[in-house]
Amino acid sequence: MTKKGILAFSGGLDTSVVVKYLQDEHDMDVITVTVDVGQGENAKEIANKAKKLGVKKHYNIDARKEFVKDYIFPSIKANALYQKKYCLATALARPLIAEKVLEIAKKEKVNSLAHGCSGKGNDQVRFDITLRSGSRLPIIAPIRDKNLDRVTELKFAKKHGIKIDSVAKKFSIDQNLWGRAIEGGVLEDPFNEPPEDAFIWVKTKNLPDKPTYIEIEFEKGIPTKVDKTTMDSQKLIEYINKKAGNVGVGIIDHIEDRVVGIKSREVYETPAATCLIEAHSDLEKMVHTKHQNKFKSLIDDEWAYLTYSGLWQDPLKANLDGFIEDSQKTVSGTVKLKLYKGSMRVVGRKSKNSLYSHEIATYGTESTFDQRLAKGFVELWGMQSTEANKLQKKRSTKT
Repeated sequence: MTKKGILAFSGGLDTSVVVKYLQDEHDMDVITVTVDVGQGENAKEIANKAKKLGVKKHYNIDARKEFVKDYIFPSIKANALYQKKYCLATALARPLIAEKVLEIAKKEKVNSLAHGCSGKGNDQVRFDITLRSGSRLPIIAPIRDKNLDRVTELKFAKKHGIKIDSVAKKFSIDQNLWGRAIEGGVLEDPFNEPPEDAFIWVKTKNLPDKPTYIEIEFEKGIPTKVDKTTMDSQKLIEYINKKAGNVGVGIIDHIEDRVVGIKSREVYETPAATCLIEAHSDLEKMVHTKHQNKFKSLIDDEWAYLTYSGLWQDPLKANLDGFIEDSQKTVSGTVKLKLYKGSMRVVGRKSKNSLYSHEIATYGTESTFDQRLAKGFVELWGMQSTEANKLQKKRSTKT
């Protein structure tokens, strides 16, 4: 009986090489699965490439709506930025892709699961944990298992007539609706400025001389309108990606700590994510108490860490989801962003649930705040600190 393996297939260098390794070294019939999470690639072209590689069957699954509803929107509610920078675009997509692969694996009754992740990256963790959570089948990862480097892969691809696009020859690219990750090549020197041709979503020159404004309306933590127009969730993200990217907003360039212990230079294009997370976070400051905001920032950091680290299925994440979801009941309102030559800042916000009171905050004559009450508060608030300082000074004079 011929063995059958199933592979999460992007059509790029890594997964194309993996198809041939599974066929030649494992004597397998290969079934490929491409999950559309908004990477903007031609599904027919990917299917044709899989066919030319000799796969027995290819599946294309459109999971864009599910990706937005069950992965992107929860990340917005969590203000999810790994190490305060990365919006988790790739990390969010991996468990969804793996789940879809498992669905087809059960249908096709395969013997093995496969992916094209390396042993250096985070994706191996995300795929392996999700696949193991839903199946007892063995996992084959030829790039990792054979310790392949990119030069060897490119030579292998050329030998087997596997066509690789020009961008993939220069960089390692992963793209979906929420962000575009760019690695490798000249970027491996952290002091090298990324070249112009690395970017597709964000313009870096000839930017408008006038500022651009975006108004984002949220309902219970979910963005529902942009510039006063109700939009489908996918179109809303695409709209902001284009509008913010056109004025140079959304490039992230930082040193990132990978799960496996490597420090890596990462470059991302995330215009919509940059705008939506900043706007959502700002709105929370208006509608939550300072105690809620302080505690939720801890929850948000842990949520981002778990997601980045491939622990989407961990029970702790479900616990955090419960808290975050409850916290969003009051997060409704509108935030106005000003974008200008690559910069972005919040310049206005309003909400029916706002805890900001003009009558209390104003320095004008209409203020309802009795300043005389502050004297006793300040004395009590700083009592232990002032007493500790007095005692410390007494000790220092004795010595």
